[in-house]
Amino acid sequence: MIPARFTNKLDNVFTTQGSAIFFVLQRCGYIEKSNVFAAATAPHDYLRNIKAMDKKAFNPFEMAQTQFDHVAEILGLEQGTRDLLRNPLREYHFSIPVRMDDGTVQIFKGFRVQHNDARGPSKGGIRFHPHETIDTVRALSMWMTWKCAVVDIPLGGGKGGVICDPHSLSMREQELICRGWVRQLARDIGPLRDVPAPDVMTNGQHMLWMLDEYEAIHGAKFPGFITGKPVGMGGSLGRTEATGYGVIYTVREALKELNLKPENTTASVQGFGNVAQYAIELYHKMGGKVICVCCWDQHDQVSYTYRKMSGVDLTELQWITDKFGGIDKERAKGLGYEILSGDAWIEQDVDILFPAAIENQVTGETVKKISKQVKLLAEGANGPTTPDADKVLDERGIFLIPDFLANAGGVTCSYFEQVQCNINYYWDKEEVLSKLDHKMTSAFHDVSVLAKKRKLSMRNAAYVISVNRVASACRDRGWV
Repeated sequence: MIPARFTNKLDNVFTTQGSAIFFVLQRCGYIEKSNVFAAATAPHDYLRNIKAMDKKAFNPFEMAQTQFDHVAEILGLEQGTRDLLRNPLREYHFSIPVRMDDGTVQIFKGFRVQHNDARGPSKGGIRFHPHETIDTVRALSMWMTWKCAVVDIPLGGGKGGVICDPHSLSMREQELICRGWVRQLARDIGPLRDVPAPDVMTNGQHMLWMLDEYEAIHGAKFPGFITGKPVGMGGSLGRTEATGYGVIYTVREALKELNLKPENTTASVQGFGNVAQYAIELYHKMGGKVICVCCWDQHDQVSYTYRKMSGVDLTELQWITDKFGGIDKERAKGLGYEILSGDAWIEQDVDILFPAAIENQVTGETVKKISKQVKLLAEGANGPTTPDADKVLDERGIFLIPDFLANAGGVTCSYFEQVQCNINYYWDKEEVLSKLDHKMTSAFHDVSVLAKKRKLSMRNAAYVISVNRVASACRDRGWV
């Protein structure tokens, strides 16, 4: 996207410099390749569209606050509690200097937001993304608060991030970013204060570097400081599968309420990272059929949908997938997959939709493309559905499993990992997944029962439970 500070000047610039200015902007990363021709041939129209988009830019934190405000009205929360819960308790913004492999020094911007810790230490992942924003981190930290509360684990909500692109960084450079992130926050995080975990484009190796740095600073072993670690280094068996499996545990219960057998259903999935892959794995084990997946193509800088009407083969797709969840387009063609546009996943004639990639995907516009056959939407991603799309889904009677319930398996298993680290005793995989299934199933039924009792949507019912638990903790502590 062209920054706003440029758009107001470009109307005059292109008349003196010619349309070549747009090709320069593309080379700088401000315009996607696919948009250059449109920009160069109709510059005034293109700039008008850019300015309009800038005014209407999606802000996940505003969406999170809107969702909270609606539930605060349902609960009749007093103003002080509303003011406390609709904003983070603490935010950290900092710079991380890194000496790159070529000898230059690059400064990376880092964040950590601790939304609320009334029920326990803050908990939440660390994202590495070139387009990370503080508002995204704020929103995700708030959703983490509700997520921990809805499954009733004694943790609060946090989230962190670094503006960087791991695709273009060596492992050494990524390690230095991880260690630098910990150094900036070493006094304000820890097993009893704030427990990080992996998120977008971070993994167990990143967590291990962070743990090592934290322990070096504090001069002791703190395996419970961070979760998502490799098994054998304080990690928990079952953690890798937890988020995706947790989504399917809730889907299984929802299908029972809809009187549908998994083996008689089909699904379309957006995303092909950890959550999507393990959700597909368990859904297949239950007898369901996934006919397409959608993921980002790093080379083309655009997303594609890969469809096979006879059902996708998870194993063969994993063989042609990079570590960031991108599928090799040419090899997929050779395996018989249709290559469709990135938004085709939402248009499929299936029973279940799984948005399991990023936020803001089911919007007031895209929701209109959802097939009449769709009966269930399970949010594997955080914040994939906007409030205006929620209304349409509710009107159409599509059963929604909200994000902070559906994908709470990850943080639940992270809590299990923390418990195991603190007692220095580790459970086998079957025990971990059994405990996870119990937690997710109990949480789903709590939400479903309240939704029916008070005639609320599943999202509102989940919010009522979680916000009420956090608000009660704040009152009990005397904060409000």
